[in-house]
Parts: sequence; structure tokens; C-alpha cells
Amino acid sequence: YHATVKSLFLRHVLVETDEMANVAMDVLKSNLSQMRDPFGELAQSLSACVYSRDEGGKIGWCDNPLNEKAVKDVVNSNAESIEVMLPHSSISELFEEKRPKAGDIIRLRSDRGVHLIRVDDVLLAPLKSDFISVPFERKKLKGSGIVPQAPSDFMPDPVTGKKKTYQILTNGCQMNVSDSERLEGELHAMGLMKADDDPKKGTNKADVVLLNTCSIRDHAEQKLYDQLGPIAARKRKGEEVAVVVAGCVAQQEGEALIRRVPEIDVVMGPQYVGRIEELLTSATQRGGNQVVATDPLLIMEDLTKPVRGSKIRAWVNVIYGCNEHCTYCVVPATRGIEQSRTMESILSEVQSLADAGYKEVTLLGQNIDAYGRDMSPKRTFADLLTFLNNNVEGIERIRYVTSHPRYFSDRVISAIANLDKVCECFHLPFQSGDNEVLKNMRRGYTFESYMKIIEKIKKEAPDASICGDVIVGFPGETDEAFQRTLDLMEAVKFDQLNTFAYSPRPNTEAALWENQLPEDVKSERLQKLQRLSVQHATERSERYLGTNVEVLVEERNPKNADQVMGRTRQGRLVFFPGDIEELEGKLVDV
Repeated sequence: YHATVKSLFLRHVLVETDEMANVAMDVLKSNLSQMRDPFGELAQSLSACVYSRDEGGKIGWCDNPLNEKAVKDVVNSNAESIEVMLPHSSISELFEEKRPKAGDIIRLRSDRGVHLIRVDDVLLAPLKSDFISVPFERKKLKGSGIVPQAPSDFMPDPVTGKKKTYQILTNGCQMNVSDSERLEGELHAMGLMKADDDPKKGTNKADVVLLNTCSIRDHAEQKLYDQLGPIAARKRKGEEVAVVVAGCVAQQEGEALIRRVPEIDVVMGPQYVGRIEELLTSATQRGGNQVVATDPLLIMEDLTKPVRGSKIRAWVNVIYGCNEHCTYCVVPATRGIEQSRTMESILSEVQSLADAGYKEVTLLGQNIDAYGRDMSPKRTFADLLTFLNNNVEGIERIRYVTSHPRYFSDRVISAIANLDKVCECFHLPFQSGDNEVLKNMRRGYTFESYMKIIEKIKKEAPDASICGDVIVGFPGETDEAFQRTLDLMEAVKFDQLNTFAYSPRPNTEAALWENQLPEDVKSERLQKLQRLSVQHATERSERYLGTNVEVLVEERNPKNADQVMGRTRQGRLVFFPGDIEELEGKLVDV
């Protein structure tokens, strides 16, 4: 903590007694979802600190006295004004004993009274060698005698002004797509420009090539090596190109990647997305050595804006990582522990999107129902949905992925069913319908408890769409167990179902079990399940025949220039005749 956290941005509410502090916290909790800045409102109405009260309790950036970088830097110019509001002894206690992160509200006592201290943001120190592994210096490549080179810097050509270029190749889930948008924003801020809209052409000429990888599915590593081949060939010819491998395979493989592909310059885990400039600079300034950054790291709000892939719909991360340890899943190992963003920072991003003309946001989390449980005091996903619905202006629709049945609450069902901006679309992965398989997966629920959630959804939001994920061929899955999965599908009738055959993944428990199923059994079950899934999706789609639906127009139909395409609130794609120049971003009854 002290090696990475340089400063915290603080606000506080000062009261005389613990009893008053308890009352203040009760007021705050009751208003969490209702106001844009509940802590600021509380400070203005209740705080005894005359220096910060009118500014919503603002103290400002406070340096960590135990961080080497903070201590070596010039003394904080705000130190005296901070001391007036918060004694140095309290600052030391905050950092030494509490070790808070963004969104936490900590109670401390000083000679001035009781402080409720809120952490608005975290400033991380520049990356140290403890967090950047440099396994070995560059050596000549076997066979070619060439030492691989990256560009010495990423500045425009001093004579022509021509900018350096980049290309990003993205594999995997929505979280990876969102990460790539953030990475592109960072590269733009460095002064680089996109090499080509065609990824294949771009990788053949870009100065920086970044591969954002996914390790959920089998053969993910081999796919990466296949993609690296042509790029590595450029370096073997002596071209100066920076090769970056990011994402889950990077986190999973670490130094093994650069041992196998010595042309790689940077290997970085997902938590380092906002620090790509530091990593690229480290690689070039270290004399061309390779950089590996995969150690755990606190998240920090990005200062740059992502380069979005759409002008209408946008991804917004609300929680990173996952604390679950399902026996088949690599996510906890590749994306780290759960870290929630503050509701205020999420609102700020969503509002900026609305101001830029966006109409829909999808909130992202590997386990979005866990939102806020890592904070002090705890928040909930239902709190966040209500907060955004009540306070953002200009956004028409709010969606989310992905939830966990173990934590899916009645409050979330009610929020999705009743909040006007939140779309009636439930994404609830069930993975299997057999209780023994679910137990072996360590999912924490049963067929029966899952169906109770579905019954509540259908009662409170009868027209909502229900989507899910399922895995067939898990180790030990019998014919009877597979039939239970089909039974659950028949009972629910999903609008959309993401289907997967189990594949053993590195660093997961189930991969080591001896009761693996033959590939032909998994393939047969997957095909049978997919046929049933298509049948149910068709049945669910037919309920719209002869009805009018509200469609948010997103883009032109790529297969028919006379048509536009968009989605209903339930997520159903709709194509209809129209002029994209006139209808883009509008809600249309169809």
C-alpha cells in the first residue's frame, strides 16, 4: 500500500461527539442514492469545520507520509491549510492504520472532535522496480543476429511532424473491449495516432502494436502466438516496433511470454491499463529491456478519455476483479480482487458521455452484484442503479453485465423493473442446472434457488428479457446432470443464452481433476443445448409480432444501406427502413 499510494484526495465532516457522528452516518446512508453529492451536502449542513464546510468538506490532496516518492517530493504546498483542517497525527493514523481506498469513509478522532473522512480519489506513485520485472537484457535473436528494438521515444518526427502510430487487436469479453478503449485513449494522449482501421494492415506498419488478450476459452494462448507471428517477424527484420501484450493471458503467463517470444517489449496485466505510458517509457528508457507488470495494484481514476467504438452506446466500468473462486474460472487470477469505483466517479463519467451525445451506457463488472461490498461503509449495486437513474441527465438507457445468482437481490430486481432509465434486461448466468455440478463448480446456489430468482423476475417484470451463460461437459457431468441443465432451460426459456463447452484453464482447480469428459461428448451436448437455445430464443422473439416497440437507433444496417438497426429496451436487435443521418441516436417506435 505505502509503496504504491502517493496521495489521497480527502473531504471531511467534523462533529463534536461519536453520537453525532453516528447520526451523520445514518443520514449519509439514507441519502446515498438520492443526491448527486450526499457527502458534500452533509458537510455543508452539519460540519463544524469552517475552513472546508462551504466547499463540501474539501481538504484536498494529502500526501502519504510513508511513501518514498511523497516524502522526497517538494513539501505539499497545501500542508499548512490541511493541518488547520486535519491534524498531522490524524493523517498518519489514516495512512498507517486504515489504509483506505477511493470511496471509503473513515472515522477518526482528534483534539478537534470526530472526523468522518471520505477518500474521493487515489494518486498512485510512479511504478517502481518492485512492480516492474525486468527479467533480462535484450539479446540477439537466434538465427538473425539482430537485437530487437522498440522506438527510442514516441514523439512526432521533429522535421516532418509526423506522429507515431499504434494498432490494437482485441480478443474476448466486453471488459476487454472497454479496456482497449481506455488503452486507445492513453495512446492518443501520448500523441500517437491509429495506424489503420483495418487491423491486419495496421499491425504491418504501426510503431506500437498492442494485443489485448482473453484467457477464458481454450486455445487462447495459441491464438495470441499466431497473432504475434507477423509482428515478431517485423522485429527480426530490424524494424523499430514496440510490441505490447496486455489482458488476461498477459497476467496469466507473465515472464513466460517473453521467454517464448523475445520480440515482446511489454507484458501487462489488466490493472495496468491506465499506466501504459509509464510501461512503454520504462521499456525504451531501460536500454531496450523487456518489462513485465503483473503485480496487484490499486485502481486509480483515468485522467484520459477512452476512444469509444460507438457514438451512441458506451461501456462504463463500475467494479474491477472478482473475489469468487469458481473452480473452472481464471478471472480471479487474471483480473485480481474486487475494487469498486466510487458512485460519484461513475456518475461523472456517465454524465460526460450524456453531454457528448451518448444515449445508452452498459455498466461492467465481472461480478457486478458485488459492487460496493469492498467499500466502507458498504454500498450495493441497487444503490448504484438508483443513484445513476436519479442523477444523470441525458442518458436514456442503462444496462449491465454480469451478475451472480448467489448475490442477486430483490432490491436489484425491483430497481431493474421500476427505474425508468434502467432497461428490463436481466443477465443471470446459471452455468449448470444440476446441483452436484453447481457444488463442484463452487457456485453457491442450486437449481431451486436460481428458479426462485427467475420467478421473482417474471412476477415483477413480466416483459423483461432474461439472458444467461451455461457450460456443458464440466468434469463429472453425467447424462442425468446434463438433462437437469436442459430442464432448467425449459423452465426459464432464455431470450439469449451464451453457450460454452468446458475447457480446462491454467491455474484452476477443475483443470486438474481426473474425471474430464471426452471432447466428442462435450461437442454433442453443446450442439443439443444450442438447438434448444435457438428454439427458446425464437419463441421469445415471436411475442413481439404485431406489437410496437421502442428502438434506440445505433447505426446503418451493414447488409442493407436502406435500413437502420437498433435495440429494444429488452436488448432485441431490430432492423427497419430509415435514414441513419436522420435517426441515429433517436428513440423510434417501430
